Amino acid sequence: MDEMLREFVVEALDLATNVEEHLLSLERNPGDMNTLNAVFRSFHTIKGGAGFMNLTAMVSACHLTENLFDALRTGKAAVTPEAIEAALEASGFVADQLAALNNGTPPEQLSTMPAALERMLTDAIEGGSSAAAPASAPVAAAPVAAPVTAPVAQVAPATATAEANNKDGEIDWTAYYRAVVPPGTLPEPVADVIAAPVADLHAAAPAPASIREETEAVKATLATPDAAIKQNAPAKEESIRIDAVKLNTLLEVAGESVQAANQAAVLLEKLSQFKFDGQAAPIMSALTETLTRASRYSTELQRATLATRMQPVGRLFQKFPRLVRELARDLGKDVDLVISGAETEVDRVVVDSLYDPLVHMLRNALDHGIESAEDRAQANKPVRATISLKAWQEASSVMIEVSDDGKGMDAQKLRDKAVSKGLINSHDARTDDEAFQLVFLPGFSTKEVASSVSGRGVGMDVVKTAVERHRGAIRIASELGKGTTFLIRLPIELSIVPTMVVRTDGASLALPMATVQRVVELPEEFESVGGQPVLRDLGRPLPVKSLGRILGYSPASERVGIVIAAPSPYILSVDSVDGTADLVIKPLTCITTPGVTGTARSAEGELVLVISLSFLIDGCKVREMMSA
Repeated sequence: MDEMLREFVVEALDLATNVEEHLLSLERNPGDMNTLNAVFRSFHTIKGGAGFMNLTAMVSACHLTENLFDALRTGKAAVTPEAIEAALEASGFVADQLAALNNGTPPEQLSTMPAALERMLTDAIEGGSSAAAPASAPVAAAPVAAPVTAPVAQVAPATATAEANNKDGEIDWTAYYRAVVPPGTLPEPVADVIAAPVADLHAAAPAPASIREETEAVKATLATPDAAIKQNAPAKEESIRIDAVKLNTLLEVAGESVQAANQAAVLLEKLSQFKFDGQAAPIMSALTETLTRASRYSTELQRATLATRMQPVGRLFQKFPRLVRELARDLGKDVDLVISGAETEVDRVVVDSLYDPLVHMLRNALDHGIESAEDRAQANKPVRATISLKAWQEASSVMIEVSDDGKGMDAQKLRDKAVSKGLINSHDARTDDEAFQLVFLPGFSTKEVASSVSGRGVGMDVVKTAVERHRGAIRIASELGKGTTFLIRLPIELSIVPTMVVRTDGASLALPMATVQRVVELPEEFESVGGQPVLRDLGRPLPVKSLGRILGYSPASERVGIVIAAPSPYILSVDSVDGTADLVIKPLTCITTPGVTGTARSAEGELVLVISLSFLIDGCKVREMMSA
């Protein structure tokens, strides 16, 4: 099994396991829309990878299950025991196919989708009952893990052994040996046995020469010298495969040690203000030296741990040329994929998190962005379209750009479509940039009919969710008739983030340095444009927004401004700036607060709220939209 297929199987098995858990939860709580959407996304993601690997039976099962959950979440079908049973059978079929692949079964030898499973899913979609066609037993008994076209010779030893036990009252030891060794280890008695039916196996008598060869092979196998065993021994591993979660834990511990060393340094600085005489002086000197050494070692530990997780994004990019080629062929389009910056290094966890977003964006570019050959010819464009995939490092962030030279996005059509679907009000998304962000809304799609590629309104929602889960942000730039560019910004590493610590209403807040341009002093009076306070910075008028007011703090005297680097730059007003710090971020797990991505501890031990990168880049509009 090649590396790409192995990685797909590992990721899909995790998803399939979660699907079963979600389905059982959904059976207990039929009205849980979050679980419905989670199952829908899991099957959608598995289908995308299975399509790339040309696993047709798995694609068919996932596509039908997608149709079922689309009907369930839109209310066209009810969450009945029959629907749950059909989904569980589909999940089991997919898990069995993945297990077969994991056990070494070639993709071309996987079983086809059982007709009984197809009937169950169809009945559940139509709201009917599958009781008339009891499919549970046949589906569960389907020999998924066993290859459909497995050679008959694999079954022959057992049959031959049963016959050998009764042959003239003697035991055929050769047949017994053939029954226990792996198939293909020994030469077949007769060359035509492989093609012979099972019923004719007893009639096929081995030729004397073949028996002699087989006997010699048995003796040679049983009498293998130690030298041959050593020659066949596996080579010594120069590297080991470590779970990314374990590396993440190690990096978190390293980050905590750095934080502890920083806090100890602050305490030591405070102690140095006092005068120590007599026996206390050498103790204080030894303490200073020890803490300095501990700080140096903790920093080295952090760097070494980071180095173990840094990998070039080229490991990820190399998976996409085949994806683009095959999907372009299916869509009847001629497309080139141009890759640059594959040597850019980033945290392994970040690399893994990019796979699904990039797959969805490439599929979106091929299906929605790139025109047909006829349309491109009419627009005086080259028949062969181009999709560009770039990566580069910018400060403490890695930038990933996916662009195409297609038809671009029509902002007005996006607004009209979102309004018609009831996703926004008619007065929302006034600017083109806001209109482009509508494609990330769950359920939004410009296609009227869903296909196996797109049209369900789930793909770009998955992109935004995955990017923001890793404290990243995504933006869209598009020009009608020229093309579209998606730009993803992600931290190079996840646990420790360079920040600027500010205060508002007595609260300590941290802004990611990736968005901070500079600090400016705010006047007592501002110019006003449309009722919005504005301050001129480097000759350009920028709106001023109060961080405290946006997050719900009491208004305070905010005389310090932070110029935020965003598609539409603005100034964020705060009470004061405490300085910069590399903070160990702890994500929020129990609650969700708009604008806050996690918490950290300052060097003084104070709790700090970390502001989300995407929240700042979006212009701090999340709370305003929620309260509208």
